[in-house]
Amino acid sequence: MLKLTDEGAKITLQGQPPAGDNGMFWFGSALLVGAVAVAMAMSILPERLAIGALALLIVGSFIFNNKRQQHKKAMSGKISSGILWVRTGELVHDNHGKRESIKLTDGDKVTLVGSKLQIIDADNVRKYDISGFETLQEAQATKAILVGQTLNKRHANIKMNSN
Repeated sequence: MLKLTDEGAKITLQGQPPAGDNGMFWFGSALLVGAVAVAMAMSILPERLAIGALALLIVGSFIFNNKRQQHKKAMSGKISSGILWVRTGELVHDNHGKRESIKLTDGDKVTLVGSKLQIIDADNVRKYDISGFETLQEAQATKAILVGQTLNKRHANIKMNSN
């Protein structure tokens, strides 16, 4: 839902928040079970086998951390739920009290792909994907406000609220 304010607009995104990676949960669980197994192996098995089990646990921890970092990086820049406060050249994403301020730089481009907004930097690298708009007009209005355009007839179907 879009509400126009004195400075821009407040938009409530209707999309689902990005789901956690279930595979990462299971891999982390397996790593925890492995740690318990290594602790038991250190007390039961001979020294060489216990050291080998510990080495396997260390390698597993490294792989888990690497995958977790890749997952975090892949999920950054995707916005589909929460509240957007949009002003010219800036938007603030409020997701359950966690706020992120996003300022557009001179080389940034805002494009509309279907009903999704993309913010692309000067090197054509995607910075943000914003989805979850209730209607196409909300996405168009968000783009217009971000780039500093005035709202015109094509945005006329937007409900105005005086809150």
